[in-house]
Amino acid sequence: MKILDRYILKQYIKTFLSVFIVLMFILILQAIWLYIKELAGKDLDVVTIVKFLYYSTPVAVPIALPLSVLLAAILVFGNMAENYEFAAMKSNGISLQRAMRSLTIVILGIGITSFLFANSVIPWGHLKQRNLRGNIAKIKPAMAISKGTFNQLGDINIKVADKSGENGEFLTDVIIHKKNSMKSGNRTVIKSKRGELKSSLKSNVIQLVLEDGNYYEDLYFRQLSKNKTSPFVRSSFDSYTLNIDVSKLNKVDINDETVTDNHRMLKINELYNRIDTFSLALTNNYKIYRTNQHNTWSPNIINRRVKLDTVKENPEDLLASLEIFNQRRAIDAAMSKIRSQKSSVKNRESQLKGEESRLAKHEIEIHKKYVLGIACIILFFIGAPLGAIIKKGGMGLPLVVATIFFLTYHFIGIFAEKAATEGAFPAWLGAWLSTFIIFPIGIYLTYRATTDQGIFSNEFSFAKLFSKFKKRPKSPSTIA
Repeated sequence: MKILDRYILKQYIKTFLSVFIVLMFILILQAIWLYIKELAGKDLDVVTIVKFLYYSTPVAVPIALPLSVLLAAILVFGNMAENYEFAAMKSNGISLQRAMRSLTIVILGIGITSFLFANSVIPWGHLKQRNLRGNIAKIKPAMAISKGTFNQLGDINIKVADKSGENGEFLTDVIIHKKNSMKSGNRTVIKSKRGELKSSLKSNVIQLVLEDGNYYEDLYFRQLSKNKTSPFVRSSFDSYTLNIDVSKLNKVDINDETVTDNHRMLKINELYNRIDTFSLALTNNYKIYRTNQHNTWSPNIINRRVKLDTVKENPEDLLASLEIFNQRRAIDAAMSKIRSQKSSVKNRESQLKGEESRLAKHEIEIHKKYVLGIACIILFFIGAPLGAIIKKGGMGLPLVVATIFFLTYHFIGIFAEKAATEGAFPAWLGAWLSTFIIFPIGIYLTYRATTDQGIFSNEFSFAKLFSKFKKRPKSPSTIA
């Protein structure tokens, strides 16, 4: 390896590692801020917090790695151009392509390594982080109660409007649906203005003391007439105490891994197996739905039910032949049937769209493992020539340019993936669209830089462009 190659490699690797470490630190802090509600107030030990940060590190790599490759390339080649090092190399017959040759091999290695990383370590990080977050959320019963939604706490479903106190033990506007082991469904409802968790939050049984509320319980009789006259029992109370068994919450295994089927947690071979299963299920569901619709609305079925053969000659007399009361009943029955069928079609459509979206997410995840490596290579061939063209080092203009390029690439990828999951275009295009867009930009910038040209041609100027749209004065011959 020549001295020039060692020099360029040293400058690039040093800059790349510095940028990558800083970006990873920022993204991990962002993860902590994003999940602060799940972590705060849980009396977590240092080991658990370190585990969460450790598991969050692979999850941040798909954002930090491409941006680091791009920014490091702009910084290194911008510094070399600003210090006239490229001019010195060109005067000795060394072209930009020759200067980039050793780095190209390194970037190809980063691309291959990133694919292997995306197929093994990143799914592992998603698996560990997701399950650790879920286990942390179950540690304290008080913390398991979220405001504004129903939460499962022991054998009850509880909803509160607000919580207060150091450990969230004071509750406001409490609604409880209590299960009965002898009956199906939630037949008991308790409402109170205030509540308090009084016993130790680490015990297996906690006391929930409710104040100023009402107790409702549905009654069930074998005789339907009694169910209509006495549907439920209501009683008021000033204070009511519930003992809730939370042994399952207090026996949470922080290392338990119950969620393993998310598409981000799977490797390529596992994703292919899931896709085969989901595709077969979706195809069978379509066949079953078409068969059921045909059996419900086929002409033979309708003719047998309505007996249209008797009124084929005068179908308009079908309603006229009925009495007014029966006409109304027939119209109401038809409208009810149409509304029921419309609702059924919407529900089935929503179900099938959900299955298609699930299938698309798994297909996109396969392509994203390849996209990460390819994106690193393309972004290098954008950053290196761009740095040589703008001839500016430091963290000012290069940082702005790199951020604009990467955010454009990143947001296009997000919107494309979302559109693909909704069925706007194929899943593979949703994963590759942002890469397809930046690929010609990389070719164009590499060509301009290797031919010693700027981003735009020297003959190009916005003044010339706008002058073409100005009105030209008429010549004298035209006026005559």
